[in-house]
Amino acid sequence: MSQRELTPKKIVEKLDQYIIGQEEAKRAVAIALRNRWRRQRVSKEMGEEISPKNIIMIGPTGVGKTEIARRLAKLDNSPFLKVEASKFTEVGYVGRDVESMIRDLVEIAVSQAKAEEQEKVKEKAAELAEERILDILLPLRPIDRSVSDLVSQIPRSEKVEEDTTREKLRRLLKEGKLNERLIEIEIAESKPGPMIEIFSTAGVEDLGFNIKDFLGNIFPQRKKKTKVTVAEAMEILAQEEAQRLIDMDRVVKTALERVEQSGIIFLDEIDKIVGTDTTHGPDVSRGGVQRDLLPIVEGSTVNTRYGMVRTDHILFIAAGAFSNSKPSDLIPELQGRFPIRVELDSLGKEEFIRILTEPHNALVKQYVELMATEGVKLSFTDDAIAEIAEIAAMVNERTENIGARRLYTIMETLLEDISFDAPEMAGAEIVIDAEYVREKLADIVEDEDLSRYIL
Repeated sequence: MSQRELTPKKIVEKLDQYIIGQEEAKRAVAIALRNRWRRQRVSKEMGEEISPKNIIMIGPTGVGKTEIARRLAKLDNSPFLKVEASKFTEVGYVGRDVESMIRDLVEIAVSQAKAEEQEKVKEKAAELAEERILDILLPLRPIDRSVSDLVSQIPRSEKVEEDTTREKLRRLLKEGKLNERLIEIEIAESKPGPMIEIFSTAGVEDLGFNIKDFLGNIFPQRKKKTKVTVAEAMEILAQEEAQRLIDMDRVVKTALERVEQSGIIFLDEIDKIVGTDTTHGPDVSRGGVQRDLLPIVEGSTVNTRYGMVRTDHILFIAAGAFSNSKPSDLIPELQGRFPIRVELDSLGKEEFIRILTEPHNALVKQYVELMATEGVKLSFTDDAIAEIAEIAAMVNERTENIGARRLYTIMETLLEDISFDAPEMAGAEIVIDAEYVREKLADIVEDEDLSRYIL
C-alpha cells in the first residue's frame, strides 16, 4: 500500500488486524503518520517549520503500546527503533547516552536500504556467482596465461568441446544436480581484530569515527580456502557479488534521508526516568536524562558513523505505565515536546476473548499451527476460550495486572502436556473445551500462592 493510500481510516483498519481496542491511541498514531505524508507535500520552506506531534501513550503493561508503534512503522516501512528510556544515563555517567538511539536508528535504516538494494541486484549476483562456480568446476587450463591467449591457442574443436561441457555443467547446476558436490572456494576470514582498550565513559559507537573501518586499512581482511557444497557456495558467492554490485554511497544517502524524514523511535518506560527529590543513589541522573532528551526530541544534529543526522522530523512515541507518577511529573520542557497524550484502557474478559481469536497473529491460531507441525489437530471450543479469558482477567486482578501477556502464561501452562507429548501423538485430534481448561488450571487458580508463581 502506497503512502497516499494510507489514510487515517486505512491505518486504523490495518492496526485493527493486530491490536484489539485502544481506538483513541490508534487514531492518534494514524493522524501523526498521515501528517508526515502531508508535510512532505507542502512547500519546502513550510515543511521545515512543521514539526511532528510526538505522542505519550499512558497505560499498564500488556495493553498494546509497543505493538501499536511497531505495526505503525511496518505500514510504510519506516526505520523503527524501540528503546527503553531507563537504559540511558546523563552525560558524565557510565552508560549509554541518549544520542546512541539515533545512531542505532541509522544502523537499522542502512540495513533496510542495503537489503532493498541487494534484492534489486539479486538476479545479477546469482548469475555472477554461477559463473564463478563454473570456473571452479571447469577451470581454464594454464592458469598463468591470460584468457585471450588461452582462447586463441585452443584448437577450434577443443573450444567447442569446452563450451559444450560448460553449458552442460550450467544446466546441471541450474537443475540442482550438483548441489551436494564439494568444491573449494575462498572466503573472508572472520577472525577478531586486535584488542584495543578505550578509556571513555561512552561506548565505542559514540566515537566520531568508525574504528572497524580504520583498523581494516591497517589490518586488511585475510581470505581462507574452505570446502563447501555447491549449494552453500552459490549462497556465499551470491552475497559477495551482491555486496560488490550495490552502491553503498547511495544506500547511505537513502538511509539518512529516511531516518530524517520518516524515522520512528518508540521510547518505552519513560515513566522510569521521572526523578525524585533525592540527590544521591540511582535517581540522581534521571532528571539529567530528561534534559539530554530535550534537544534530541525538539530537533538537533547528531554525529553518526555515516554522517550528520537531523532529528527535527523524527516521530517520537513515548510510553509508560505511570502507576507511581504522572506525565506532569516530567520536567516542563519535555512535557511540551509531547503534545499528544492518549490513555490506553485496561483489558478485561471480553477483550481477552477477542485477542485470543481475532488478530492475524492470535494466540489460538499460533498454537493450532504449532501443533499441526507435529501432525496433531488442535481445536478450541468457544466456551474454552471464554474460560481462558475469564481466568486471565481473574489472575490479573488478584496478582499483578500484566494485561494480555497473562494469556501467554495461561496458554503455556494449559498446553504444557500436549506440547511435550505432541511428537508421539501424530494423527491425533484434540479438542480443548471448558472442562479441560478447568481441570488443568482449577487447582492453580484456587491456590493464590501457587498462581503467583505459575500464572
